Amino acid sequence: MNGSVVLDGLVVMDGHNDLPWRLRVRGTDVDLSGDLSGTGLHTDLPRLRRGGVGAQFWSVYVPNDRPGPQAAVQVVEQVELVRGLVDRYPSALALATNAYEVERARSSGRIACLLGAEGGHCLDNSLVVLRSLHKLGIRYLTLTHSRNTDWADSATDTPASHGLSPFGREVVRELNRLGMLCDLSHVSDQTMHAALDISAHPAFFSHSSARALCAHRRNVPDDVLLRVRDSGGVVMVTFVPFFLTDACREWGEELARVEDAIAAPWDSPEFLRERRAWMDANPSPPTTVRDVVDHVEHVRAVAGVDAVGLGSDFDGTEIVPEGLPDVSAYPALLAELSERGWSEPELRKLAWENTMRVFKATCG
Repeated sequence: MNGSVVLDGLVVMDGHNDLPWRLRVRGTDVDLSGDLSGTGLHTDLPRLRRGGVGAQFWSVYVPNDRPGPQAAVQVVEQVELVRGLVDRYPSALALATNAYEVERARSSGRIACLLGAEGGHCLDNSLVVLRSLHKLGIRYLTLTHSRNTDWADSATDTPASHGLSPFGREVVRELNRLGMLCDLSHVSDQTMHAALDISAHPAFFSHSSARALCAHRRNVPDDVLLRVRDSGGVVMVTFVPFFLTDACREWGEELARVEDAIAAPWDSPEFLRERRAWMDANPSPPTTVRDVVDHVEHVRAVAGVDAVGLGSDFDGTEIVPEGLPDVSAYPALLAELSERGWSEPELRKLAWENTMRVFKATCG
């Protein structure tokens, strides 16, 4: 089936795109108004249009290795980067902090730009910083990234807080009070459960897949999927191959060991050259759009059709599944689901309505 036919009338609300950090590294003078296919970037305005993206959570990410005060400064700089893009392309982009502003952007033919902070280390252990980030327009906080914070355990670090420390529980309560989404992607199972025990808002995962299909600790286990269902929440399935198949997960674990053995700083040219040389000599196992669809269908099977969304993580991964090369490719995913029997109303829920419902319930 032609993907553009399937997407006709559908609009995508995506939970996670790392373009802001990519631009910080490459330089913000990149012109997004032209098609940047072949440059290594997954995202530009023409391809967003072809993909039917109507709302995008841009990740205002800061790496784990930044000390708390530096991370707090850099997350604000990332917010300013996104605001600069909105100012630069006002006919195509509009900042949004609530459901009304998302719909207003959509009705004017612009892409609603939402902000999500990836990794609670950017708070520098301060609720004042959290309140300030809310005032700057950030509407979700991913409690951890790949390492623990002082108050929450990551899925990919040694447990230290038994999920959440007392301060971590205060962070979740403050997110609720402010009207910010408590993003549970990247956190440990114990942290997932601890946050869900406290939060009065629907569960939210901005970019995670299903543990039952790929045993990566970042993925959501079925017992948590049931709690997502019961809370009226959403899991936005990611396209990152490490989280789709066990073969690719194992390859990613070997890559991580190679990275740990490289003496140079992680973002230095030397590190990147050695990493690329290993990847060229050891290509990743193949993944396809069908693997992503399998995860979408599993989340639906366990948590229900109202609990699933899309959180690509484009520009946050170097490798992508065959058939999903960039932000223009959402129609291919929807076409595959249509072939598997998904109806148009069900596709609307996946692409837009489920995430919009959770966003509106939490952020207004």
